[in-house]
Amino acid sequence: MFIRCFEQAQEGESLKLHHHWVSLNEMSMYMPIAVIASEDQRFLEHHGFDYQAIQQAVKENKEKGRMRGGSTISQQTAKNVFLWPGRSWLRKGLEAYFTFLIELMWSKQRIMEVYLNSIEMGNGIYGVDAVAKYHFNTDARHLSRSECALIAATLPNPRRFNSAAPSSYMLKRQRQIGVQMKHVPIFEGTAGK
Repeated sequence: MFIRCFEQAQEGESLKLHHHWVSLNEMSMYMPIAVIASEDQRFLEHHGFDYQAIQQAVKENKEKGRMRGGSTISQQTAKNVFLWPGRSWLRKGLEAYFTFLIELMWSKQRIMEVYLNSIEMGNGIYGVDAVAKYHFNTDARHLSRSECALIAATLPNPRRFNSAAPSSYMLKRQRQIGVQMKHVPIFEGTAGK
């Protein structure tokens, strides 16, 4: 969050930082399901690293020549909370170390809660409650299933993809995530809808 504020100041933009921490039980039950469906379908099964996703990413990177990530929600949480943006072997090594530690010390519910409160979900908008307020005029608890799927659809690049003004591509991703959500079990610890 602070790095993005510094970048905004360097680029001459007005500072935007919207964030309000909410516990997992104050969020719509659909939000963790949507991000699991979109970002890390084996989140509840792995211990921080999804070796199948990493192998698939390496294969696609070789075949198609474009970078595709294989990071899990746990790895993204480690990066967002403890590290800086960018790509380097040092940062990747530290990310693996912190991922191992949080998987060892935190429950899956805690990892999800930290993830959903720390990720950027729009330009200067951090966490599920802030995006609910600024993009949907509600709070995290009252986000609908389709709103959660739309938010999850932005996560590869939330400054490029805007859940408040979705493109046709975003609406297509929202539908795909909605279908995938049917195969994700209810995530314990969230508010009912």
